[in-house]
Amino acid sequence: MTGRPAAEFGPVGDAEAQRANRGDWDREADEYQREHGDFLGNAGFVWSPEGVDEADVRLLGDVRGRRVLEIGCGAAQCSRWLRAEGASSIGIDLSFRQLQHSRRLDDETAIVVPTACATATGLPFPDDCFDLACSAFGALPFIVDVAAALGEVSRVLEPGGRFVFSVTHPMRQVVPDEPDGEQSLHIVRSYFDRSAYVELDDDGVVSYVEPHHTLGDWIGAIAATGLVLTSLLEPEWPVGHTRGWGAWGPGRGAYLPGTAIFSTTLPTVRS
Repeated sequence: MTGRPAAEFGPVGDAEAQRANRGDWDREADEYQREHGDFLGNAGFVWSPEGVDEADVRLLGDVRGRRVLEIGCGAAQCSRWLRAEGASSIGIDLSFRQLQHSRRLDDETAIVVPTACATATGLPFPDDCFDLACSAFGALPFIVDVAAALGEVSRVLEPGGRFVFSVTHPMRQVVPDEPDGEQSLHIVRSYFDRSAYVELDDDGVVSYVEPHHTLGDWIGAIAATGLVLTSLLEPEWPVGHTRGWGAWGPGRGAYLPGTAIFSTTLPTVRS
């Protein structure tokens, strides 16, 4: 995280994390879209820095005619792809600036995505109103209380619905933020240390938070909120894929997973 503020590891509450991350994403949205927009596509569905594409893997299945919620949509590239495939998709994001980029892409593509500025832990929708939900590195990697977020997804899904989401693989948290440097494969932190990565501004105020949840934490939260895990994809770094993304890159990607993609379903009868 070159050029970012001073950082530490420690406990942080979900409300503080969301306040900090809303400000961070509003500040970083323009640069994020400049740097990654071409890779994501104006109407593309890329699950991860490894380039896992929904057009190839079809983790959501047939989306035509389905009501889909995208959580942490950013500029809603995934929702725009879903609409092009015949779905009725809606996006939510914590960052107002990211949603302004979504409006820009609406104009550029003529594929208009309805969006709302909202948090994953308080979805502004009634119960049982979506057939599918998805999140491609949106919101969930930055949520402290993941059980609350997954509970909200479970609430708004129709029984029998599907939720697929990708997050930073927990193993990436034990190594430095240097994907291909000399120390990139050195373990510098315990996998079992749940302290969040926290950045502070010049006044010592929390300005960015990235929590750490183990695979067991994620699976436990999924089960606790009534969802059923159907698959876990840990994509390998593709041969010939040279484009790095922050702490993801081909050097370390050949040895350690950088992404975890969880596929879940909501039983047809709620427990």
